[in-house]
Amino acid sequence: MSRSTIGVAQHKKRKAAVKKAKGFVGGRSKLRRIAQGAVVRAEVHATHDRRKRKGDFRRLWITRISAAVRALGTTYSRFIEGLAKSGIELDRKTLSELAIQEPEAFRAVVERARSALAK
Repeated sequence: MSRSTIGVAQHKKRKAAVKKAKGFVGGRSKLRRIAQGAVVRAEVHATHDRRKRKGDFRRLWITRISAAVRALGTTYSRFIEGLAKSGIELDRKTLSELAIQEPEAFRAVVERARSALAK
């Protein structure tokens, strides 16, 4: 009887690794050991970038708000300070959407923040 070099479990392991590496180039999608390493590295980057995406969006919202308040004659930092003093608790995502979708409502929020700073 000939010796079996690779069993069912090993086939399953290999298929799983190679399946996750689908779309990778060269040996990274064909060879089990290399594919496993590539998949681990890809998963590390995916986890890191999921976290990073949150910061990227916050930066985008701040840029949008800054551009909108500058058009109304103030700066981002003064606007945020005015919001805190006036007790308006809107997050940056909401303020960004407000600046784009509802410019009049955003203008009213900016005026409230300005009046709180003046006091």
